[in-house]
Amino acid sequence: MRRPTPLPPPPGGEEPRASVPPPSRVPDRPITPRTPEPSVADEQETAPIAPLLTLADPVAAGPDERTDGERQLGLGDLWRASRARRRALRAEVRRFTARSRRRRRIWLGVVASLVLLVLVTVGAAYSPLFAVEQIQVVGTSQLDPASVESALEGQLGTPLAAVDESAVKAAMVAFPLVESYTLEAVPPHELVVRIVERTPIGVLPSAAGYTLVDAAGVALSTTATAPAGYPQLSVDGGVGSPSFAAVGRVMRALPAELRATVTAVSASTPDDVTLTLGGTKVVWGSADRSALKSLVLQKSMAARPGAASYDVSSPDAVVIR
Repeated sequence: MRRPTPLPPPPGGEEPRASVPPPSRVPDRPITPRTPEPSVADEQETAPIAPLLTLADPVAAGPDERTDGERQLGLGDLWRASRARRRALRAEVRRFTARSRRRRRIWLGVVASLVLLVLVTVGAAYSPLFAVEQIQVVGTSQLDPASVESALEGQLGTPLAAVDESAVKAAMVAFPLVESYTLEAVPPHELVVRIVERTPIGVLPSAAGYTLVDAAGVALSTTATAPAGYPQLSVDGGVGSPSFAAVGRVMRALPAELRATVTAVSASTPDDVTLTLGGTKVVWGSADRSALKSLVLQKSMAARPGAASYDVSSPDAVVIR
């Protein structure tokens, strides 16, 4: 059998004829034609090749994707696509920022609560609900509390938070015995004035009478006669001298029971302070170590009562006469 031709069959459906060798000259046999066998090309037909189609082809493109007059994307389509994209982006942002937004809401709630609380407190403090209805004066022993309360009557009806401290100070200046004071608001209606009084140390004789002074030389009162219970002071240089400052330090260092027995104090220099306790003379010397000198004097007077004089200018070596 001969090899089949590789060429495809010719058009028109005609099959190629196989070449038949010429019949042999055999007179004894009849010659019968052979039926051609099918070729490989006939058995294996080639698959049809589909042409490539593009979107530009109006036949291949869908009804919504056709161009050139069929259908084009308009501004509405672009706007709807952009809006959908923005919605999706916002949804993603909200999903990833939910915790921070929740934390922000909590902080805003706390701050708003604090602001509201402050506003309510301030408003209540400056309202008539906390107005002054009673003034109480404490800490006085020589000063009359009623006179201080009368001087501060102008603060009645004023809210506790709005008490005029300048007006209170102007009223307290009229009382020389007041060394310092503090104001204390006791809600809902009470104002407490705590006073620290000056400590008088003696009287200074003058042409106007007898002036009661404290350790700083502040005149507390002036009377025509010497007030009882206070020693007379004889100090060279007056209240502004170093001698008077030494006398003030000595008198403030004395215990209350010992200071009450002092009838006179003299000082020519800051190192020559002398006390008179009834009929007993006490040489004090300077104001240094006054606390120790007071203790030594008390023990010496208890050990040797009735002595004419005690010299405690040197507390380590007391001289008793």
